[in-house]
Amino acid sequence: MTFTIEPIIPSAKQSGVDFGAIINDLDLERITPEDFDKLYEAVYTYQVIVVRNQGHVTPHTQYELTKRFDPQNIDMYGHGGMHRASESIIARDISPLPVQPQVQLLGNGIVRNHCGIDEKKLVHPSHTVFHKTPLTKEQMDAGYTRFYRWHMDAALYKLNPPKVTTLFGIKNPSSRREIVRYDDGTGDELEVQLGTTAFISGQKAFEILPPEMKELAFKTQVKYAAHPYVWISKAKAHSTGLGMVSEGKELPKEELPPIDEKDIKIYPMLWKNPVTNKVHLQVHPAAVEDLIIDGKPVGDLEKVREILYKIQRPGISPENVYAHEWKDGDFVIFHNRGVLHSVVGSLREDDFRLFHQCNIASADEPVPVTEQDFAPYKRN
Repeated sequence: MTFTIEPIIPSAKQSGVDFGAIINDLDLERITPEDFDKLYEAVYTYQVIVVRNQGHVTPHTQYELTKRFDPQNIDMYGHGGMHRASESIIARDISPLPVQPQVQLLGNGIVRNHCGIDEKKLVHPSHTVFHKTPLTKEQMDAGYTRFYRWHMDAALYKLNPPKVTTLFGIKNPSSRREIVRYDDGTGDELEVQLGTTAFISGQKAFEILPPEMKELAFKTQVKYAAHPYVWISKAKAHSTGLGMVSEGKELPKEELPPIDEKDIKIYPMLWKNPVTNKVHLQVHPAAVEDLIIDGKPVGDLEKVREILYKIQRPGISPENVYAHEWKDGDFVIFHNRGVLHSVVGSLREDDFRLFHQCNIASADEPVPVTEQDFAPYKRN
């Protein structure tokens, strides 16, 4: 008997959430080839799969399972070693497990005698060090928080984005509710679980665009900065966590690690789901240096960010956000090339959270959307 897939039923306030599913009757330590084939199809069909009651899963199993989703993997963590550069904004959030270096440790609080780590203090990412205008301590004490950074897991320089990410919630903080504030003049807010992970579907983000914006997205390529997470290390993000504010704080090329031009990544703005063939709007807004529209670079970073924000902001509106309600032992597998996600939450020092994360860089580039794929969306 194979496992059962239960599509997530969103609340009335999440009317735009048409993705995600939960599995209660699968043991990832004993997964059969037939079960894996079904799981593979489910991840690309539902975008975010939550496998419950997996507290026994080892880092080695997590690593091997993640690799199986990409036969062309290059057996390297999605950021390679670049995330460990001291200037990188990624370095402060994750660290490799000694027993399985491709699996990263993240969370909040002091961890002892864990997977080869004697003792380590983990700090949950805080928007207060990343946003231009963070919430005050009083606001956070009153239960308000922010999306930290909307992103896909990817180096976006030298290495291609991983196809899937696995996120294993070993231990979650006590259940406390928070209100995510967008603080962008819309009044948008979203109630969430403390320490939730928020997801939005790139397919939905594309489908809700007006026709002229769909066509703009189809004819646009995205050029990512060299060493993007070092490049933006002094810049600050929007209050929505969607991209960066343009203040001229990006590091000049002479202050970055050595750059090889062939390693700079340029991808289409629209990617095709390899199983469903659906169109996904898939851009990591914080890491973008330029847009190439109809073959012509925009060449103005502030304008590039304005265009991107206009295209991507509808996708993160509250009704389109799936904020996962974590339970200890939840093992989440998500289509990293089809969704964006964000860390959320204003954790206190005594809020303990322990997670393992894994993604593997791919030898394959994202699948582009062709003229034939886009034909149903063209204006007459």
